[in-house]
Amino acid sequence: MAAKMLGKEGGSDSRFFTTQKKGEMHELKLELNSTDRTTKVDAVKKVIASMTVGKDVSMLFTDVLNCAQTGNIELKKLVYLYLINYAKSQPELTLLAVNTFVKDASDPNPLIRALAVRTMGCIRVDRITEYLCEPLSRALRDEDPYVRKTAAVCVAKLYDIAPDLVQERGFLEVLHDLISDSNPSVVANGVAALSEIAETSGRDVMKITASVLQKLLAALNECTEWGQVFILDSLAKYSPADGREAEGIIERVTPRLQHANSAVVMSAVKVILSYMDSLGASDAVRNLTRKLAPPLVTLLNSEPEIQYVALRNINLIVQKRPNILENEIKVFFCKYNDPIYVKMEKLEIIIKLVSEKNIDQVLLELKEYATEVDVDFVRKSVSAIGRCAVKLERAAERCIGVLLELIQTKVNYVVQESVIVIKDIFRRYPNRYESIIATLCDNLDTLDEPLAKASMIWIIGEYAERIDNADELLDTFLETFEEEDPAVQLQLLTATVKCFLKNPEDTQDMVQRVLDMATEESDNPDLRDRGFIYWRLLSTDPEAAKMVVLGDKPVIEDDTFRLEPQLLNILIGQIATLSSVYHKPPEAFVVRGPRGTGGAFEEEEEEDE
Repeated sequence: MAAKMLGKEGGSDSRFFTTQKKGEMHELKLELNSTDRTTKVDAVKKVIASMTVGKDVSMLFTDVLNCAQTGNIELKKLVYLYLINYAKSQPELTLLAVNTFVKDASDPNPLIRALAVRTMGCIRVDRITEYLCEPLSRALRDEDPYVRKTAAVCVAKLYDIAPDLVQERGFLEVLHDLISDSNPSVVANGVAALSEIAETSGRDVMKITASVLQKLLAALNECTEWGQVFILDSLAKYSPADGREAEGIIERVTPRLQHANSAVVMSAVKVILSYMDSLGASDAVRNLTRKLAPPLVTLLNSEPEIQYVALRNINLIVQKRPNILENEIKVFFCKYNDPIYVKMEKLEIIIKLVSEKNIDQVLLELKEYATEVDVDFVRKSVSAIGRCAVKLERAAERCIGVLLELIQTKVNYVVQESVIVIKDIFRRYPNRYESIIATLCDNLDTLDEPLAKASMIWIIGEYAERIDNADELLDTFLETFEEEDPAVQLQLLTATVKCFLKNPEDTQDMVQRVLDMATEESDNPDLRDRGFIYWRLLSTDPEAAKMVVLGDKPVIEDDTFRLEPQLLNILIGQIATLSSVYHKPPEAFVVRGPRGTGGAFEEEEEEDE
């Protein structure tokens, strides 16, 4: 912010950031006390520049403070910026500035009045707050809307330091009055302040009534784009009395879907999605479903960063209401120049939107992705083919056909990822596609990754009775048992025991060797424990061992829509916030500090000229 302030006059102020010569503090002191206004402004800029690059200029506090006695708004801004920075480390000296703040809060110039109130709100020192109340009270009722909207934000900042004081002085009631203000920007800031206070306190201080609702909807058409975001976010938290009221609000909000600002679009989508449940299964829901698709698709023509945020939000939306974008799967096909993080997110959404109507189209696309150069993207694409098979039973055979074609390419990482997903397909559809095991066994030599090896060993153990040389195949893995990853060792142990239970005559020596290595030579407690359990089962009750080791396993479920409904509803209510990007509720990553350490809300800096 400091660098922004200094660079305001055409970029020439970068000279203030150059290294100063020795004795600069003494020179700055003299310049700050100069009678020439230009020299004084330049001196304060030098101080701000030094402060910005981390130099300690707190010893000039009094000299900089004296510069505040001026009618020049540029100089005042710089001085106030310095005061905000050093208020915490110099609270006693900051009290010296109180008279200047109080005086400026009554200045004829509304910009200076607003600046004084804003700065007092930003100085998070308890002893300043008692002096802030009177100027703030006047500013909230100021004749100039710019001062009123600045004061509204200041109430939220004051609440973070002294919530009891805000309630005692009736500032919350004044904020409610500002929602009826004639100026839409004041209304928006009043809503923003109340929303921030509600979030900080955990109480519903907004209290949207029928009359307040109409005022918010009226202000929505006239305020700035960020004001619209604040109002829309408040509307999203409101619960309509019935379907008719919900429909009326949606009608007023729908034009925002065509807004140029993506934040406004997403906030409007959030309101509509929140209210759709109130409409029931009606024609209105079908009409809204058609209206929501175009703005969401348009967001994918933005810069990659905005695309990514939009895709993370769309990921939630298609889990809640997949029919909104069911006919738009093509827009999620990856472009050659998409960044990897956009491609990965598009793949997730393709899997969620895939259906029996579009599976052939999707498989062609995924097969093409599997020939790309980016290894992570290729792996994700191969995995996506497997997930399509798990999701769509009728298309599973076609998916397996594509996977077998990819295995024939003999590309190492493609083969390994294919083996991993085929294991999942076998678990989803047992005893259905075992004819492809021979092809998998032909590619054993290419497997060198733990997960791929573990998957192949599971397949050999599970279907040992159908593989003529299952014991020989396992034996090749056992040669390097001690060097293998723990996951591979555990699978080898289980697969060998399965093989023994199915064919005890030929595998007795092999199972004895594996149990010895697992229990006597391994230092992995999981492996040792499993080895001992199998050993005792086999030696005391082979039938019980068969029931445990060869028992029917539950079929794996399709995890395409894996978010819990309750969590999904919370995240839908958080669309267009960080929660919708992280896919976590706010409390999972927001840690609120003690009072006075800084709120989440800071008013955006505005051009005052």
